Amino acid sequence: MPERVAPAFEWPVRVYWEDTDAGGIVFYANYLKFFERARTEWLRSLGIEQGALRQRTGGMFVVSQTALQYLQPARLDDELIVTAALVKYGRSSLWIEQQARRKVCATILCEASIRIGWVDANFKPARIPSCVLQRLGTSS
Repeated sequence: MPERVAPAFEWPVRVYWEDTDAGGIVFYANYLKFFERARTEWLRSLGIEQGALRQRTGGMFVVSQTALQYLQPARLDDELIVTAALVKYGRSSLWIEQQARRKVCATILCEASIRIGWVDANFKPARIPSCVLQRLGTSS
């Protein structure tokens, strides 16, 4: 795993019926939803409101690459901690490492490497605004 640029952000998630398959296990694609929510709340915790940022700059973050590894299942009613940690950044992309762990014993259930890119109003790659990079604690 690459070296982190900042400490990992943590977001609590409870597994609901709607998150599971017929066997009561979290449906694999729902981990992407959990990771998306954690990234959104991480940015919000840094003062980066994505809707307001889009209105102000015309740009936005989009997921451009994902790699997930499923290690153990989460089940109905499990309490999870979902993390987001910035590990690398460039002029137009951020690489974020994420985990979903059981809250009780910190067992890692799923790990992900997510790359998000910045695009302009026409969905063309563009430079991440310097105000965002500053909030992330990177150099602009």
